[in-house]
Amino acid sequence: MIDDFAKDNLHGRLRRDREALLWKLDGLSEYDARRPLTATGTNLLGLVKHVATVEARYFGEVFDRPSPEPLPRWQDSDGSDQWAAEYETRDQIIGFYRRTWEHSDATINELPLDAPGHVPWWPETCPNTNLFAVMVHVLGESVRHAGHADILREGLDGRTGLRPEHEKQIDEEARAAHCAKIEQAARAAAPIKA
Repeated sequence: MIDDFAKDNLHGRLRRDREALLWKLDGLSEYDARRPLTATGTNLLGLVKHVATVEARYFGEVFDRPSPEPLPRWQDSDGSDQWAAEYETRDQIIGFYRRTWEHSDATINELPLDAPGHVPWWPETCPNTNLFAVMVHVLGESVRHAGHADILREGLDGRTGLRPEHEKQIDEEARAAHCAKIEQAARAAAPIKA
């Protein structure tokens, strides 16, 4: 019974965070969805592509249930899963992510939590795992990158939140006052250099 509860809970949170990540693309221009927003080139559409690839590998190859989506060999990873080339459309990447969900959900639904898996890209000392550990790992990856997407989107247009129905109208004056209060506290806590 606890296995069913754990599996359902982890799966539900994964579904929630998948949708949150996709929502961060809503209403953005092609440029804003793709452009590098950090010094390392992190971008919103690239985050979606990366998380889709991670999920496809973990719920596919690890359990000998290869993704129906074409994936390069993990040994050949070159970082191209972290950004969108000019010929890749937003719809293609979102479609890949949604099809990956279907494949991942089938793996999650069909296997017990203790189903054995093998992660060849993990260190030689611990490549063997199970569905429970992989669900926790992929959920962690999804949450981490959804958090990145939150910050990137906020930097673009100020939009924040987990789901559109919880989004509040941006009060620029209140937001500026709040940031000024935090800035003042930071300056007050920092030693003054002469």
